[in-house]
Order: sequence, then structure tokens, then C-alpha cells
Amino acid sequence: MLILAFDTAMAACSVAVWRDGEVRAQTRRLMERGQAEHLVPMIAEAMTAAGVDANNLDRIAVTVGPGSFTGVRVALATARGLALTRNLPVIGLTTGEVLAAEAAGRKSDVAGIVSLIDSKRGDVYVERFTPTGARIGDAASIPGAETAAWLKAHATSGTLAIVGDGARALPPDERCSVLTDVVYPSAAVLAACAAARAPGP
Repeated sequence: MLILAFDTAMAACSVAVWRDGEVRAQTRRLMERGQAEHLVPMIAEAMTAAGVDANNLDRIAVTVGPGSFTGVRVALATARGLALTRNLPVIGLTTGEVLAAEAAGRKSDVAGIVSLIDSKRGDVYVERFTPTGARIGDAASIPGAETAAWLKAHATSGTLAIVGDGARALPPDERCSVLTDVVYPSAAVLAACAAARAPGP
């Protein structure tokens, strides 16, 4: 299975080409703005590096938020355009799902995983996951000032692994293990997750 995956939901642009369990090419650039201008050239760069043709793709994977409205819109529009011209299925995962999947591969001694995405408007999007990365309910928005209290209320059975850029402002808490290198979604992780999902109707 050949998958093209990309993410522009946050302050980064990430692209990966994945085939049969192996990442063939990937690239990531940090950027607050400019995803619309950089995404398509980065896709072309990754496809060339992987030595594959877009007409041979089996599916496209994309993050669907939460995150920057503009960034999410750029990725979804690009995915739709590529998919329609080639009649490909598009697999969408939330930003938190991709972050949690990466965290699940690193932390096995936690009670759960929480994704915190800074909305840049004073609130934070939170998503809860099991230690294996399975979602527990939908993403919710809470005031940023209430994040620590929210985590305290949900860290009743052990340590929580915290991912995402919303973790930067958290005060130290022994019940929370912040993964400082799991901040933005990895397109390679997104692709692997998408490979395990059945396309929707």
C-alpha cells in the first residue's frame, strides 16, 4: 500500500510517503504561516525522493484538526484535490490521534495520554487517549488558565503523558510527563495510522 500523508494543522508542515510498512521519504518544516505556499512543493519533493508517482497512490492521509483553521483548510483542500483527480480514499485523523500514536510508541508506563493544542486564542483543545493511543471521546476546548486543573482532575489513576504545543505553559506536576519532542504531528506516524484504517463509505 502506497500512502501520501501530510499535516499543516499547527506551526509546521510535514509530508511523508509510506509504502508497505516503511517510510520512503519524509520532510518537515516549522512555520507559523506559509503552509499554503510550501505544502505542494514539499509533496512533490517527497514523492521525487521516494521515487514514486502520484498516480500509483492507494490513499491519502491528512490531519483534520484541531489546530489552525487556515492550516487545516489548506491540508483538506489539497487532499481533496489530489483524491478527486485520482479517485482515491482520504483518511482523516485528528491532530491528537497522531500525537498520541507517537507517544504510545514511547511511553508504556502511563495511565493515559492527553493532547493539548494551543488555539492561539487563549484556550486549549484537549483530547484524551488510552495508553495505547485509542481515543476517549471527542476533542474539547477549555480556557488555557484551566488546563492544569483539568489535568489534575483527570490524572486520578496514574501519570499522564502530555503531548502537543499546549503543554509548554504547564507548571511542573509529578502526575504529568510532558513529551517535549512530541509537539507537532508527524506525517510518517499519520501514514502508519492511516494504513491501519478502513476507508469510510
